[in-house]
This record gives sequence, structure tokens and C-alpha cells, in this order.
Amino acid sequence: QLEEDLEADAELLGLKRKKKPAAAAAAGEGSAAAAAAGPAAEAAGDGAAAGASGADVAMTDAEQHDELVPVEVNPDLLKELLEMGFSESRAARGLHFSGNSTLEGAINWLAEHEKDADIDEPLLVPKSTVKHQLSAEEARAQAAELLRKAKLKREKEEAETARFREKERIRAGKELLEAKRKEEDGAMRRLVEERKREKEEEQRVREALRAKLEEDRRERRRKLGLPEELTEEEKAREAEKARKKAEEEASKRQVFGHVKPITVIQQCRNHLVTMKKQGGDEPFKTAANTLLKYIGNVARSPDEEKFRNINTGNAAFQSRVAAVPGAVDFLKVVGFQDKDGTLVMPRESVNIEVINSAGGEIN
Repeated sequence: QLEEDLEADAELLGLKRKKKPAAAAAAGEGSAAAAAAGPAAEAAGDGAAAGASGADVAMTDAEQHDELVPVEVNPDLLKELLEMGFSESRAARGLHFSGNSTLEGAINWLAEHEKDADIDEPLLVPKSTVKHQLSAEEARAQAAELLRKAKLKREKEEAETARFREKERIRAGKELLEAKRKEEDGAMRRLVEERKREKEEEQRVREALRAKLEEDRRERRRKLGLPEELTEEEKAREAEKARKKAEEEASKRQVFGHVKPITVIQQCRNHLVTMKKQGGDEPFKTAANTLLKYIGNVARSPDEEKFRNINTGNAAFQSRVAAVPGAVDFLKVVGFQDKDGTLVMPRESVNIEVINSAGGEIN
């Protein structure tokens, strides 16, 4: 019975005992059966001593591996058991061997093991197996600390994510602006090159027409019996005609004579950007369509005075155009002038090239 009790205690404590040789075990059993005989009793005493020695050897080996310390149990449950009259050793054993979870489990274990020989001895366990038992207050504090750390970690991760997204948004915005700028520069270069080709083509057509006219003139003079070359008087008349024509063309371009068309286009673009940023999408679309109609009418019929006069007091003009910042300035850039509450574009100020370019910017 002693051997079985030692085995059970060692198993509960997590120890490995060295088993006695079979002969020693048999001797122990024989001595217990013949306790009344003198020599046999001495042999029984020797067997019991051998059993205790075996237990000491097992305990010594365990101590070499791990220090034994008093068991730690739930302090609140331990207090309740002490108040119920149990000794501290019994209460600690009951709680430890019942799982250290409920008061009822500890009481049931104590009832089952009430007659154990070591029930009132302090319970020692290997130090490595001891886990500090938290009180209810300590458990709540630990849970609150874990929640606080988890919250801080989550907030840090969210802040990192927000910073990363903001960096990505800024980077994407810069790339978009750069791509837009390159596209606008490319469109401007293509426009300039197209205008240059058109002018070169017009120049070639004019030179061919001039040559044709000169040939026709010579042919007519030959048929009339006149010399092919003009007389001095005729040359003077032709020179006077050319001078007047040049003055007329110069007067038509006098408003834009000091401004390059490309500068006017840039100003139109700046005003359109202001209209969209400060006016909003829908008001901008309405104003842009109205501006396109104004300058389109002038481009199609530059001699029509009604298309070159805009009543700024008109309710439609006020709601569609004047209400959007930059729209009136756009009209002034293309040639309209403010005169007594009316925007007027003089006939000599009409520049079809600029008007067409401004319409292209709106589109």
C-alpha cells in the first residue's frame, strides 16, 4: 500500500520514481504478511526502510532537476476554504488537485481524500510547473492592459495605413498632373506645328496665285499690244493699292499685334481652369457652352454686329456666364471690350485665328 501511495504522489507531482527491484518488493510484501514474527518483523522493517529509501532516491533525482516550492492556488478560493474551516495545506491540496477552478471541485476532492496520510502536509511542486494565480482584480487589470496594448497597436497600424494611403494619393496626384502637363504641352506643340504648316501652305498658295495672276496680266497686256512690264505710273498705282491693303490688315490685328497667339491661348486656358475650380463642374459646363456659342457666332459671321455685342445686364448672361469666376475675363481675352454695361468686339478687333484657338481650348 505504501508503494502505491508513493507512486500516486509521484504521478500527481509530475515526478519519475525509480522502481524497487522485484526482490525488494517481494521482501516488503512478505514482511507485511508476517508482522508478528520477530525475524520476519525485522525483515519487514528492512523492507519498509528500503521502500522509503527508494522514495528518497526518487525525490533527490527530481530535486536535482527542479527545485520544489509551495504550490500556488487561486487566492480567492483559498480564502473561502480557510473561512470554511479547512487548514491551509488541505485547502491548497484540494484546489491544486481539483484543477484550481471551482470551490465545489476542491471540497469534493478533500472529501474523497480526507483519510490520506499527507493530507495536512504542505504541498510542494516543481518550480517550473508553478503558475502565478491571479486574483479577480489582477485578472481585470491584466485584461485591461492587454486591451490597451491591442488598441494602441491597432491605432498605430491604422495611422501607418493612413500615412501610406496619403503618400500614395499624393504620388498618384503628382503623376497625374505630370501626365496632364505633358499632354497639354504636346497638344500645344502640335497646335503650333499645325498652324505653322497651315501658314506655309497658305504662303505657297498665295505665291502660286500671285504667279498665275502675273502671268495672266502679262498675257492681257500682250493681247492689248502693251509692254509686259508695268509703266512707272502703273507701278505707283499698284504700290498704293498694296500699301492700303497692308494698312487695313494691320488695323484688323491691332488688338493682338503686341500679343503672340500662343500667349492668348495660355491666358484662355488659365481662365478656363479658374472657371472649373471656383465655379464647379455643372456651372463650368454651362458657362463654357455659352462662351462657345458667343465666339462661334462671331467666327461664322464676323460682320454681324449683333454677334459682336453682349448685354451683360441680361439675366441669362448673369446666371450662365457672369456668375462663374473667369468667364467674363475669357471673353475679354478673345477681343470683347466692356463699354457701358455691354461687351463689344469691334470689327477691326476680330481675330479669327485667336477665336478658333479659344474655341479649341473650350472643347
